[in-house]
Amino acid sequence: MKSKKILVTGGAGFIGSNLVDKLIEKNYEVAIVDNLSTGKKENINSKAEFYNVDILDNEKLERVFIKEKPEFISHHAAQIDVRKSVSDPVFDANINILGTLNLLELAKKYNVKKTVFASSGGAIYGEANIVPTPEEYPAEPISPYGVSKFSIEQYLNYYNEIFKLKFVALRYANVYGPRQDPLGEAGVVAIFCNKLLNNEQLIINGDGKQTRDFVYVGDIVKANILSFEKNIEGIFNIGTGLEISINELFDALIKISGIKMQKNYGQALKGEQMRSCLNADKIKQALGWKAGMSLESGLKAAWGKIIE
Repeated sequence: MKSKKILVTGGAGFIGSNLVDKLIEKNYEVAIVDNLSTGKKENINSKAEFYNVDILDNEKLERVFIKEKPEFISHHAAQIDVRKSVSDPVFDANINILGTLNLLELAKKYNVKKTVFASSGGAIYGEANIVPTPEEYPAEPISPYGVSKFSIEQYLNYYNEIFKLKFVALRYANVYGPRQDPLGEAGVVAIFCNKLLNNEQLIINGDGKQTRDFVYVGDIVKANILSFEKNIEGIFNIGTGLEISINELFDALIKISGIKMQKNYGQALKGEQMRSCLNADKIKQALGWKAGMSLESGLKAAWGKIIE
């Protein structure tokens, strides 16, 4: 049986590279497109075809499609810094919206069977008053980053309706795990782990009562692969449905690391969501998917990789 050919944009990044490794382990043929602006060379699987290409460079991107003839696309390449999107919404839209349109035009031209898009649960729903938040909750993004992710979902729906280009949009909760970059705009788990490793004081923004839905990268990878393998389309939340406060996260990491440290509180970030947690019943019903990694086990895995 011929293996499926999958193009992974952002395949040198945190989530993308974990996905590539698992795809290759399952004998898929994989091509990676990544401009290495945030992705890392050391994350690239040697069994994948790698192209140092920006999704804004339509000419070079088309050459990849001509050579690789992908059947499926996993689209993880993005501008992911929420604060950057606020300070420069044009920059954010240029990469996230226009870059994705380049990709979708080529998907249409070269008859890609399905595109799986890495969307965002928290950023799209905004400060929801139903928590855990289901997919039918109105999209009310409060950052240009959230607006761009929601816009892409609308474009995917357009290409599906008009050109029959199949898609799955996976609205991720707060993803954490090995290879997450602790520098710049990164997840709080990676930031906290890195500071603990360097014996630096952890700073909790605000009162630490803000909650997040922490989902392990391995569970994210499983949801992506099921989206390729099963005959599903549409928008799905990917989360645990469990609200964890930043105070609770601090306590868990202190226990796992064995490092003694008191909580230290800083100023609250302007515009930061107080509650973000996703209802993932829809994908459980459609695919049988549910988060399999407990927070304690996932944090132990993330911490273990950092101290290796």
